[in-house]
Amino acid sequence: MKRTLSVSVDQLYRRQPGGIGTYVRGLVEGLASLDGQFDLVGVGPRGQVSEEVRGLPLRLVSVPVPLNVLTRVWPLMPLGVDRESLIVHATSMTGPFAGGAPDAVHSVAMHDLLWRDEPSMTTRRGSKFHEERLALIVRRDDLRVFTTSPDLADRLVNLGIAAERIHFARLGVDDTSESGASVEAVAALLEAHGVSGAYTMYAGTREPRKNIARLIEAHAQARRRRSELGPLVLVGPAGWGAVDTADAVVLGSVERSMVLGLYRDASVVAYVALAEGWGLPPVEALHAGARVVASSTVPSVASNSRVIHVNPLDETSVAAGLLDALDLGTSDADRRDRRASVADLTWHQAALDHVAGWQ
Repeated sequence: MKRTLSVSVDQLYRRQPGGIGTYVRGLVEGLASLDGQFDLVGVGPRGQVSEEVRGLPLRLVSVPVPLNVLTRVWPLMPLGVDRESLIVHATSMTGPFAGGAPDAVHSVAMHDLLWRDEPSMTTRRGSKFHEERLALIVRRDDLRVFTTSPDLADRLVNLGIAAERIHFARLGVDDTSESGASVEAVAALLEAHGVSGAYTMYAGTREPRKNIARLIEAHAQARRRRSELGPLVLVGPAGWGAVDTADAVVLGSVERSMVLGLYRDASVVAYVALAEGWGLPPVEALHAGARVVASSTVPSVASNSRVIHVNPLDETSVAAGLLDALDLGTSDADRRDRRASVADLTWHQAALDHVAGWQ
């Protein structure tokens, strides 16, 4: 018999869904892959339903209030939560945190404490919102908490959340639903932006905490020594805060298949964020077989021996990492080895991790 599971999808209605949006999409797809265990109900605000939301394998409930109102109300009342739900999962600190059947399990995903780690990435109002929601989560002893980072779990325990409330869940890559664009299509896109031949790639939002300014300087240093790095290509939307992209090539947002193709064909993929909740881009790049340089503090690949780890505060370290990455193998066997290093990071496995935490 299927269990009804209500999951918040409000993040997909925001202007920049970001990494949490990726988590929402991936988790829903992963839960849908579990042999029909769940009747999935997505709860979101009033508003235009995008093709992305409409394509999710769930029954959508649109609450008759706009997103900003739903954000404020969810801690007070579980608007939109199916009364038959045996599990109610908040995919972010927005909520909901209650509702469903009398014996329902309630849980929330805690992705990071970035508003504390990088105060410049948010407004005073945003910090206040996150602190209030964190206080709610701490005092709700019945609320299970999912994290993707052991370090974050330790910090949450220090903040007053009992260790037995915290459950670890790996995030994943979209490894079956879409293939990368052809080599020819990738080359044509790059040529339209003045790039011919080799290139170094960054994927993610363009915002200060992603450390793009240091990456640009480090890349310039390294490229002066080895031209096969090619120009630096930035893939992804603008995020919070202004970033000077200097002479980097900005592709902006591109279709998912093109992102996968760009990963595959890049000389090196670099992801040297200052602070990160988990860090999906380097995992996706490894899954594509790419050579990867990443900050030593990115949780998703911190222990991955196939990654060149660098100090994100040191441009010399980042430049050296880019050069070292060029010496990594590019044979089919090398690429398979890099894919194998993230083989357990799939959305199917992420769903299984959540199910274990809900038991």
